[in-house]
Amino acid sequence: MTDTKGPKPPYETFDDGPLPGDRPSSGQSAQPYHPPQAYATQGGEAGAAVRKPRTGAKTTPRTRKARLRVAKVDPWSVMKVSFLLSIALGICTVVAAAVLWMVMDAMGVFSTVGATISDATGSNEHNGFDLQAFLSLPRVLIFTSVIAVIDVVLATALATLGAFIYNLSAGFVGGVELTLAEDE
Repeated sequence: MTDTKGPKPPYETFDDGPLPGDRPSSGQSAQPYHPPQAYATQGGEAGAAVRKPRTGAKTTPRTRKARLRVAKVDPWSVMKVSFLLSIALGICTVVAAAVLWMVMDAMGVFSTVGATISDATGSNEHNGFDLQAFLSLPRVLIFTSVIAVIDVVLATALATLGAFIYNLSAGFVGGVELTLAEDE
């Protein structure tokens, strides 16, 4: 006799028949278990997971593909990544400006062009415009650093604003669809 007054379990149980390797109980016939031959992917294509090759035929591995949609971009993560990338770009800009200035100074560009400008703008009372003093290395590096800081602020703000705009437009049109393929 079974007790029906107790609480019911929070889940339901289903009997889908015997599991592979189970022995048949009385009154059941033994039916062999056959695994599925192929698994269907989201795009409707059949994968080659358990497919048996024909004898004598060459089998080529099939590339699995998945179509995904970028529905939302997190603005906070976009801001962090764009901030770090723009700082790296700013550092590269300052280093490139310093190297370029040193190469041009070693080639004598500033002295040659400076002498030409000084002769063109000079008079009897004063020597004219001194390009070498105006384009000294500390002044060039300060100017490049200011431009790099402005670039960091603007790039970070524009990337974050772009993430917000993408989220708004993805809400209307669904986002960007990507097709990813597995390497062979």
